[in-house]
Amino acid sequence: MTRYPHLLAPLELAFTRLPNRVLMGSMHTGLEERGDWTRVAEYYAARARGGAGLIVTGGIAPNPEGAVFPDAAGMFGAEDVAHHRVVTDRVHAEGGRIAMQILHAGRYAYGRTCVSASPVKSPISPFAPRDLDEAGIEKQIADFAAAAARARDAGYDGVEIMGSEGYFLNQFLARHTNKRTDDWGGAYENRMRLPVEVVRRVRKAVGPDFILIYRLSMIDLVPDGSTSDEVLTLARAVEAAGATLLNSGIGWHEARVPTIATSVPRAGFTWVTQKLMGKVGLPLIASNRINTPEVAEAVLTQGAADMVSMARPFLADPDFVVKAAAGRADEIAPCIGCNQACLDHTFAGLVSTCLVNPGACHETEIVARPTGAPKAVAVIGAGPAGLATAITAAGRGHRVTLFDKAHRVGGQLHHAAKVPGKEEFRGLLAWFETMVEKTGVETRLSTAPSPDDLTGFDEIVVATGVTPRDPAIPNTGGHALSYSQVFAGAQVGARVAIVGAGGIGFDVAEFLTQTESLTEDLAAWRAEWGVGDPAKVPGGLVPPRPVPSPRAVTLLQRKAGAPGKSLGRTTGWIHRAHLRAKGVSLLGGVRYDRITPDGLWITAPDGPRLIAADTVVICAGQQSARGLADALNARGRAHHLIGGADVAAEIDAKRAIDQGVRCGIAL
Repeated sequence: MTRYPHLLAPLELAFTRLPNRVLMGSMHTGLEERGDWTRVAEYYAARARGGAGLIVTGGIAPNPEGAVFPDAAGMFGAEDVAHHRVVTDRVHAEGGRIAMQILHAGRYAYGRTCVSASPVKSPISPFAPRDLDEAGIEKQIADFAAAAARARDAGYDGVEIMGSEGYFLNQFLARHTNKRTDDWGGAYENRMRLPVEVVRRVRKAVGPDFILIYRLSMIDLVPDGSTSDEVLTLARAVEAAGATLLNSGIGWHEARVPTIATSVPRAGFTWVTQKLMGKVGLPLIASNRINTPEVAEAVLTQGAADMVSMARPFLADPDFVVKAAAGRADEIAPCIGCNQACLDHTFAGLVSTCLVNPGACHETEIVARPTGAPKAVAVIGAGPAGLATAITAAGRGHRVTLFDKAHRVGGQLHHAAKVPGKEEFRGLLAWFETMVEKTGVETRLSTAPSPDDLTGFDEIVVATGVTPRDPAIPNTGGHALSYSQVFAGAQVGARVAIVGAGGIGFDVAEFLTQTESLTEDLAAWRAEWGVGDPAKVPGGLVPPRPVPSPRAVTLLQRKAGAPGKSLGRTTGWIHRAHLRAKGVSLLGGVRYDRITPDGLWITAPDGPRLIAADTVVICAGQQSARGLADALNARGRAHHLIGGADVAAEIDAKRAIDQGVRCGIAL
């Protein structure tokens, strides 16, 4: 008897049968643009082997003006068809099914040729779009249909038409961007003409026995967005035009409400999908922050959807479904919703991967094969770098002993797990503990080995991490703490000055301005961010009602400019906005002069001043803990140096885990 009877149940469509209720949602990885189609094919084939019921590719443009950026992947002709055939053949060879997403970016396109309903510039792109005339609209419709026909020629099992997230079709739907007064604007029946006609023409182009998913914006989260009644009207019209499935889109990219970050409650938007259940005849797919089999099963059991979409979880573990079906859910590498290696990479023009699984999108490069020569391996340090090395090496067949001076594994990950909004790190810690046990790693905790203790090992890996850096600010009796002491439970006063506004400083500020995590209380989270009901207000936006902070906090940095610019590309704005809502003062370009019983004296751009504070928390970076490495060097003992012990900049779990996996493969 499976623990996930709804998730693993097949889904009958009119002309085909999906083996389970799991959709691998679309993610732009940057692989297609690299031109290595064998690599693209293996990426998707791995997810097909892993049991995804239906895979949806990253967005593929129907024409150059609709591409998300110049030279982004498109389905324009015979050469593209041939490239994509490599992908579909590999997926089908693994028993999988795959649909190609057709994505027209509209005004979100990062190019001067972008087009839209009206010449309304997006706040997240530099170019104002050209508004389309009648002939231009017809060209876009024809290009959608042609791209879909080519997708079928390339061997795809279906297409997904991207109609949400504020992209082209969504731009015609909402008054926010559609200012037209002709037959494509004004009343909703006019504004919805374009997406409905696109679906109708695509269905005509591909025939009746081809999956057609429409990605429908269930809640726009922008002013003058769609209402629930309009969403229902469109859903029924899209169904009549020939769609097979309706997938949920949540929020426009320009929305000032987080929708997929780790601080968003799990399954936090399934309630909007549930509004359509029983009102349309098509299966509905729920999405956003569904990241474990238990969460997915609950969504289906509660009747919120017929199927669930999970995108980033398939980066973290391509074998998600296979493991769940085999009763090995505890072995599923968890998506922690951090965006650091996936979406942040995408927006930096890099190939996406995963903090938890560096092998994602590198399936042809990072391959952990069984070793033919087992070795005795000592790994010193059970933080993310050491853990990644240990379980990778042990999984290959090496005999691994893992040392750490602490009484538990995890290192600095325990700090992250205490930050409100970062509860997903608890799951990462639990996964590491599980994999240490299941790969047979021997642990020696509460132990700091000397070089003499490491004799007899064939390989030594030093992953001893970092210690907080002391900026040596003169202190004449003030109450100063390190961030480690704060996370360990040291008493903190009502007025706090935080020295250092990097990732750790922001984490400490989040920790000190909240008494309970809103991530675990959906109603409170919605109130905090102003997420209302689109049945009552177009777009679903209401005035935010943030919970007041229990402390007065000032966050400072030496570097000139606004604090927080070094944070993640796709999550930094969330942290900055949230702390401002909590009343946190952010100051840059300061010099730290001295700490006194009255607080922190600084020299700001406008001169000396006192930041009144009962407690000063030092978050001024880290330094590598290299005592053991230095001792090994002194004795001429070869070793591998990884993680924070190698480079102490910030606390970079992404780099640490990547180094650990690669080290475990190289041993």
